[in-house]
Amino acid sequence: MRILIVSTLKRKVTPDFFASRSRIIYQLAKGLARKGHEVSLLGTGDSFIEGVSIIPVVEKGWVDSPPVENEFVRQVANLLELAKKIVELQDDFDIVHSHVYPDFVPAIIENDIKIPLVITLHNLYDFYMDDLMGHFKKTNFISLSNAYAKLYKKAKIYKTVYNGVDTDLYTYSEKKEDYMFWLARLPKAKNADGSFMDPKGIRSAIKLAQATGMKLYISAPVEDHEFFEKDVKPQLNDKIQFVGKPTTEQSVPLEKIIKLYQHAKVFLMTINQQEPFGLTLAEAGSCGTPVIGFDRGAVPEVIVNGKTGFVVPYEKGVDGLKEALAKIDQIKLQDCREYIAKNFSVEKMVENYEKTYQEILNNK
Repeated sequence: MRILIVSTLKRKVTPDFFASRSRIIYQLAKGLARKGHEVSLLGTGDSFIEGVSIIPVVEKGWVDSPPVENEFVRQVANLLELAKKIVELQDDFDIVHSHVYPDFVPAIIENDIKIPLVITLHNLYDFYMDDLMGHFKKTNFISLSNAYAKLYKKAKIYKTVYNGVDTDLYTYSEKKEDYMFWLARLPKAKNADGSFMDPKGIRSAIKLAQATGMKLYISAPVEDHEFFEKDVKPQLNDKIQFVGKPTTEQSVPLEKIIKLYQHAKVFLMTINQQEPFGLTLAEAGSCGTPVIGFDRGAVPEVIVNGKTGFVVPYEKGVDGLKEALAKIDQIKLQDCREYIAKNFSVEKMVENYEKTYQEILNNK
């Protein structure tokens, strides 16, 4: 197949860059090329993927570009240019698969292209996305989990394809230490009263550590520094430690993040929002580390309750997390690894997308 992967313009896509969306794009494009497909990436000029042709829309991603007076206008202009490029290039490809941010943007050209358009939805659900996407009947929207797909009432979701992790990178370790690990972003998200929304649930992780006395390592890119200074920093001590610096992009080297996964007694997924997937769940499991998470979003689809971790009813809160933590030694570490390797590897993801493309092309 001749496949055009449409990338986010927010960041570059390279082997050594591990922002979640960029990582999935890299692994998918590389995996498809290895399987003999002719793959091109439409995105930033400084992207690089072995065996994949790069077609630039912008020289560098938005996070690496010099500031301009109106960032919103620049981004809209870049996205419209990207959409125009897809139309111009369509005769060279059999199918287009977009991972653009914001996700729904390429759907505006569905009537201008003759080849199938696939869009993977990475963004959190919100009603305005559903309202807009409901207008696009020809686009094949892909969900990252069944729970996420069910949130949409107007948009037609073609199918679910799970993300995958590099199980050769996130390697298994039986050597565990007596600490919990929490890894996520601290995004800018506030309630109506101006308080921090805490969508990733760092408050619950901190409360669990305080209630149990167990050591907690936190690592997070910090987009809301006010929240970090008011709600997180005052709680830090010998038992609750922040790894790295509270910078907008992740400051901790990947090798250290993997070691934190590998040696943690448990990984915490204390989300308050309906997460579309959650790569950290699969990364932890690939390292043989059990997960305790609230039953929000994709958590019950990635974690086998009682076998690879514990899925805690959200309404039980920190008390539910404590109950699960008390049982964590019941989990066999090898089960965590084997389940992720079988169901959520990069190879499985590439295989599932390859099958999806073929299904769509056969039904043209």
